[in-house]
Amino acid sequence: MWLKARSSTSATVALTLDACPGGFDARLATALVEMAVPATIFATGAWIRRHPEGVAFLRAHRDLFGIENHGDQHIPPVLGDRRVFGIQGAGDLPTIKREVLDGAADVERLTGAPPRWYRAATGFYSPPALEAIEGWGFMIAGYCLNADAGASLPAQTVARRIAAAKDRDVIVAHVNQPTRSSGLGVIEGVRALRERGVQFVRLDRLGRSDVSYGLMPGSSS
Repeated sequence: MWLKARSSTSATVALTLDACPGGFDARLATALVEMAVPATIFATGAWIRRHPEGVAFLRAHRDLFGIENHGDQHIPPVLGDRRVFGIQGAGDLPTIKREVLDGAADVERLTGAPPRWYRAATGFYSPPALEAIEGWGFMIAGYCLNADAGASLPAQTVARRIAAAKDRDVIVAHVNQPTRSSGLGVIEGVRALRERGVQFVRLDRLGRSDVSYGLMPGSSS
């Protein structure tokens, strides 16, 4: 997934941050506020319920942070008896539907508006799940630059990946691992992009016509 051509003369990227089950990386969120860099947060219902302080911070800066749907319990929308990165998949479409729609309800209770975008836990989808999720009215939030590999990479590597972002890239990183160094790498990488004059846009403020899809990262039969 990448942004379609923008009218700006400078490079444009979309920063997206997943809030999977875990903590709240206040270091990263605070740095983005200080740099006035917008981001779209893909939050699970589980994260929303467990981190009122993180929710309060995001709500206090709604000019910068949009919140979209990452599912209710962080269950990958894959069919069959499969695990993805050690996480048990949904197995069937009814379970996927419950995960997606409950996650949407979680976000709507928080923001007052239904989310339009959905990103799968782990980023993996079975093709029938992709079709079904779009049929339920959601746009699929892919990405073309995986900055931190699930917040598992060291800060230096994350910073280097983000700093190398190209025009129209959609970046994914994580805001749920405050004890890992990857969040510090996101900060440094974003700072490097700002120094290059790169502009940041919020994915949640874009529509289906504003993005293009290549091979969906993580699509799985």
